[in-house]
Amino acid sequence: MNSVGNEVREPVKVPFRPETKRVRVVIITEIIAPYRIPVFNAAAERDDLDLHVIFLAENDPQLRQWQVYKKEIRFSFEVLPNLRLRFGQSNLLLNRGIDATLSRARGQVIVCGGYNYPASWQAASWARTHAVPFLLWSESTASDARKGNWLVEYAKQRFIRRADAFLVPGRSARKYLEQQGVDERRIFTAPNAVDVEFFSERSTEARRNADHIRQRWNLPGRYFLYVGRLVREKGIFELLESYARLANDVRSEVGLVFAGDGNARQALEQRAASVQGQVRFVGFLQRDDLPGIYALADAIALPTHSDTWGLVVNEAMSCGLPVLLSDLAGCAGDLVESGTNGYLIPACDVEKWAEALSRIATNPELRASMGANSLAKIQHFRPVDWAGGLAAVASTLENR
Repeated sequence: MNSVGNEVREPVKVPFRPETKRVRVVIITEIIAPYRIPVFNAAAERDDLDLHVIFLAENDPQLRQWQVYKKEIRFSFEVLPNLRLRFGQSNLLLNRGIDATLSRARGQVIVCGGYNYPASWQAASWARTHAVPFLLWSESTASDARKGNWLVEYAKQRFIRRADAFLVPGRSARKYLEQQGVDERRIFTAPNAVDVEFFSERSTEARRNADHIRQRWNLPGRYFLYVGRLVREKGIFELLESYARLANDVRSEVGLVFAGDGNARQALEQRAASVQGQVRFVGFLQRDDLPGIYALADAIALPTHSDTWGLVVNEAMSCGLPVLLSDLAGCAGDLVESGTNGYLIPACDVEKWAEALSRIATNPELRASMGANSLAKIQHFRPVDWAGGLAAVASTLENR
């Protein structure tokens, strides 16, 4: 368990422009994740938004080892006092002061990032009591691994009914809400984004220092890359088996690198020891180290069984990589056009994954064209695009 005192950052000063009506938006989300900071910064820089973010905790070090980049924050925020209780693989995050905090924040629109915290339900009740539009920022998809758990589905249904509108990252999340009976006119899109410029520029620099990067992480000369938690539901064992099916000469030239940590790492390493080739484990990497690992890879591979999005795909595309992606990933319908900037492959189909790996490994022209197409496509998934989506729905709700 851990607890954090109430921390408040003053609002960013935005030049007053009398012709622009600014909507006060209050976002409630779990932790200060590094990939959220750029999108919140972009929203705070808009003339039509007055943003304040309420974090339920600063981080979750037992589950995520992310560094907290507070010095990069340029938006108004606070961290609520909290207590996190763990029960095996599950945890319960408790907060105090959400009602008083929302009253002080004086939001004209409340955006809630999820339904699985008591504070989320308190916020929904506060919004209804004070007649403030309540927006659910939803990333759930039909292939969510929790689907089928009646208690989870029941909670989702009840929370969905409390929302006035919905903010989704892409097609899969939109389709899920429509399947739940939500009117499409109440669903707005703010595309999931990472700091494209950061990853693109850092990867270009890394390629100029390729020998140093390879030596630092003991990387093969060429390799496929997986980035994420080392847990079974991410498809990591199927990826290893697919790599093992490659021709001997391909495996002797192209390795497989796992960047991340998790409860399946030891079992995966044991199985990898029996695979002929170059399988490496570099452990969990902070954001600043990732561009170098991406830059030297032949392609990113995400064979997940269930993923609401998969922001590592955004990061890899920003570094100009082809994408080998499970068709169950939430970002599949938005980020990857099969045959153009990568391949969409059925999850758990080891044979088809092996075919895709082989095709990428043996065709340098294909790798180059797919990487260039990835870099071009990801330009439409930048923090300013997310902020624009938020501004559109905030304006719509506030004017109703």
